[in-house]
Amino acid sequence: MRYATLLTVLLLVVASPAVAATKKPNILYIIADEWRGMSTGYNGDPNVKTPNLDKLAGEGLNYINAVSVNPVCTPYRAALMTGRFPTSTGMFLNDAYLPAEELCMAEIFAQAGYETAFIGKWHLDGNGRDAFTPRERRQGWDFWMALECTHDYNKSAYYEGDDSTKKYWEGYDAFAQTQAAQSYIKDKAKGDKPFVMVLSFGPPHFPTKTAPKDYQAMYPPEEIELPPNVPEGMKDGIRKVLQGYYGHCTAVDKCIGDLMGTLKEAGVADDTIIVFTSDHGDNLGSHGNPANQKQLPWDEAARVPFLVRYTAAGGPAGVRVKTPITTPDVLPTLLGLAGVQIPDSVEGTDLSKTVTDPAHAVDRVALYEAIAPFSLGSRENNRPYRAIRTQRYTYVRDLNGPWLLFDDQNDPFQTKNLVGQPEQAALQNQLDEKLMQQLQRLDDPFREARYYIDLWGFKNIPDGGSIDYGPKGLRQTPVRQKAE
Repeated sequence: MRYATLLTVLLLVVASPAVAATKKPNILYIIADEWRGMSTGYNGDPNVKTPNLDKLAGEGLNYINAVSVNPVCTPYRAALMTGRFPTSTGMFLNDAYLPAEELCMAEIFAQAGYETAFIGKWHLDGNGRDAFTPRERRQGWDFWMALECTHDYNKSAYYEGDDSTKKYWEGYDAFAQTQAAQSYIKDKAKGDKPFVMVLSFGPPHFPTKTAPKDYQAMYPPEEIELPPNVPEGMKDGIRKVLQGYYGHCTAVDKCIGDLMGTLKEAGVADDTIIVFTSDHGDNLGSHGNPANQKQLPWDEAARVPFLVRYTAAGGPAGVRVKTPITTPDVLPTLLGLAGVQIPDSVEGTDLSKTVTDPAHAVDRVALYEAIAPFSLGSRENNRPYRAIRTQRYTYVRDLNGPWLLFDDQNDPFQTKNLVGQPEQAALQNQLDEKLMQQLQRLDDPFREARYYIDLWGFKNIPDGGSIDYGPKGLRQTPVRQKAE
């Protein structure tokens, strides 16, 4: 089925006169790991120094209502690659394997004439975080300098091409990975074919104390201002964590500046679609949730930075776009901007018009969820949920019914839960209906975690316990298939 779809995409591309006549834009998609949407200078964080991202925001578009479809690493990455929701692919657990049957980003762009490159953290192979990923399990990516997953940023391993010999990035891995990306850009800028590159950083994901010391020194803990939703008793500890977290952020910001400089020097800055985002955020004490806690529906975990710069599109710069966007929307939006046919398998929405004409910004529903959270039930808020984001509101259901409702415009720190308030009954019902419409569209019955674990054939995952992240990764059936 996947190959039939690929053939259809290829025929449509070849048959299009516009495609044949014009070189398509390059795409540089930059992912940070665990970078919160609010933790940038351009989004108002009073602490963090992100001058290069601030400049990028001023030259492009800032999507202020971008959410991670399932705020944890592997599910986000699978949704990005496929343009599909986790309940449709079974990719709702960390360390799972993205099946070869799924039609993915690199395969689609390659059929449209693109060179493809992936550098950094992959986290979609499910065969162990340290294991070599062979070509047939890379979902179409050609140039390859990557590792499944590591958070040892100062002794970070990777594999290059088809060589199964483990190599190590020199020094802090984000700096070395950026240099590899710069070399690739310089090389491909000389050619006639466009490229799509995903540059996938590990920072600012914990451990935060491994950030370069000179960057940590920029953030004395006693000077860090905390949002009002961090409880008093957690503040000292969170400030110490944030010293390293912000250090990582500013180090990655340097990488953004280096990349932008290379694109300009190579003469392809205006013809390249540049996206900066993150796979999910981190609660970092907000709402009493500990540091390193993701998956949860609050903004700190679910909302991500999402910047788009595409000068050749001719749209205005420095615009805050209110249109909500969720991860499965990204692939069809990139395809739309590149003039590549969107396959029928894609479930997300093409929002490319909001890039080329931000006046086109519309209010819509962006769905996100936690299907089977790891360490299920270990903390009060660690539970399955389904949620939607609109331009103004966040609404969340758990298995017991309505759970959270926030007016993000008037309550940006989400401290006032409006669920159950009589004066908000009409709004709550309206948002609940919109959420249920999304679940019906995706044929998601919203059941307990065990239902989905069994449905997709995952093995050795206990109820209410931690998923096995041993040396062989997540244990599951060799060929996972949704039960009928």
